[in-house]
Amino acid sequence: MHPIRLALAAPALIFATPVCSAEQPIDPLRFFAGRTEVDGVVKIIFHSSYKTHSSGEGVIQPDGSLNLVQHVDDEGKAPHDRRWLVRRAGAGRFNAAMSEAIGPVTIQRVGDSYRFRYLIKDNLHVEQLLTPIGDGRTARNVGKVRRMGIVVATTTGLIRKV
Repeated sequence: MHPIRLALAAPALIFATPVCSAEQPIDPLRFFAGRTEVDGVVKIIFHSSYKTHSSGEGVIQPDGSLNLVQHVDDEGKAPHDRRWLVRRAGAGRFNAAMSEAIGPVTIQRVGDSYRFRYLIKDNLHVEQLLTPIGDGRTARNVGKVRRMGIVVATTTGLIRKV
């Protein structure tokens, strides 16, 4: 599978939850306990856009970490599974391992959003921003993949807790 395809849908299922509200903050790890779904569009430079759909099943472990398995179905490609293990690293910070990342995934709260940064094969640098939408069950995902500082792919989509 093409590494850019893998990178763009990956974080979309991890932290799609409001981080603050007028009443009380929502724990982003707990948002993914149970089922989530993502629908989006990926655009790779010099290629046509394609649709992506993912469904995830998350379990909070006794130590508080999130174990998430996503079933990814990119248009025109064979479905595959992606695995995450996410641990809280401090206020608004998380460390993760993801099956398609080379090395760690860093996740940081930025305002009302979460920013993911990681490296995938072919020296591609991924940065995604997940921003909650007012209902507490949906978030917007916007991502960019860079190679040597140049954006070579983008993704946009919506994440839903089901």
